[in-house]
Amino acid sequence: MPARTIVLHIVSVLMLVVCTSASAFAQPKRIRVAAASDLQAAMPEIAKAFEAKTGITVELIFGSSGNFFSQIQNGAPFDLFFSADSEFPANLIQSGRAEPRSAVVYGVGSLVLWMPPSAICDPQAEKWNCLLKPQVSRIAIANPAHAPYGRAAVSALQSAHIYKQVLSKLVFGENISQAAQFAQSGNAQAGILAYSLAHSSAMREGKLWDIPLDSYPPIEQTVVVLKAAKEKSAARDFVLFVTEGPGHALLAQFSLRPASAQTPAGRHK
Repeated sequence: MPARTIVLHIVSVLMLVVCTSASAFAQPKRIRVAAASDLQAAMPEIAKAFEAKTGITVELIFGSSGNFFSQIQNGAPFDLFFSADSEFPANLIQSGRAEPRSAVVYGVGSLVLWMPPSAICDPQAEKWNCLLKPQVSRIAIANPAHAPYGRAAVSALQSAHIYKQVLSKLVFGENISQAAQFAQSGNAQAGILAYSLAHSSAMREGKLWDIPLDSYPPIEQTVVVLKAAKEKSAARDFVLFVTEGPGHALLAQFSLRPASAQTPAGRHK
C-alpha cells in the first residue's frame, strides 16, 4: 500500500475517533428557570412544548419572586428569571446581575377573591363584604414582604378601605401557590389569589370574584436573562417561545393574560 494512502487512512481513522469522542462527551443543552409560583400550572406545559421543538431541556424551579431575587443577587445559578412583577428584574439589571435590555413583560396577572364551594358567602354577589363576616377567620394571601401578589392583595384591601378590619385575619403563604393551598385545604376560609391559580383544575369549583384591576397596581410579570446564564442563546430562544411562539397561547390557555409580544418591561400597553 502506498505511503500516501496509509497516511490518509490513519488521518481518517483519527478524525473519526475525535468526532466520536466529541459526540460521546457532548451534553444536551439545559437551561435553569426560576419561575414565580403562579406559573406552576402553565410553565410545565410550555417547557414541555419547547423541549419537544428544540431538544433543549428546561429545568423549572418555582418560588416567590422576592426569594429568587435574593438568591440571584447572591449568585444562584439560574439562566432565566420569570418574575411575578417588573421591579425585581429591573433591580437585577441595575445591579449587573441580568442582561441589559433583556427584560420583557410575558403576561399580566390579576387577583381574585376565592372561597370554597361550601362557603356561606358568595363573593360574586357580596364582594369584599364576605371577608368581614365572623365566619371568615382566616384570609390567605402571599407574603407581601417578598411576593408581588401579596403586595397587590394588600393594595386591593387598602383601596377597599377594609385592610385594618381584616388585618388580624390575614395568613401569609410563602408564595401565592402556598396561599392558594391554605384556601383550598380549608386552613383559610378565603384567599386573595392569582387568577391563574384560581382557574386551575384543583380550584375551579370554588366561588370567586374578579377583584377590580384599578384597585391595585398592574402586575406586569416580567422575564429577564441573567448575566450568569451558561446558555444565553437557549435562554433567549425560550423567552421568544413564551412571548411570541406557542408559549404565548399556552399562557392564555392557563388563564394568565399574555402581554403584547416583546413588550419591554414598564411599557406594557
